[in-house]
Amino acid sequence: MTIVELKNKFIAMKQYEPIDANELLDFARQLYLRNELPLGMYRHLVRELEALGAYKPDDERVKQYSSHVE
Repeated sequence: MTIVELKNKFIAMKQYEPIDANELLDFARQLYLRNELPLGMYRHLVRELEALGAYKPDDERVKQYSSHVE
């Protein structure tokens, strides 16, 4: 599955376009957890989406941002 295919599946299921790469990353994670996406494909999509700027909520960037906000 490519990012374009993932985006098309997202639109078909949710009836709106994803706001950013993070939303697609979350969607890919949901598909993987529901066994609708094999592990190898999930990892491939994660790498591609991270290259586009997506990050996981527990990513170091979020921790750095949180420490500056407090």
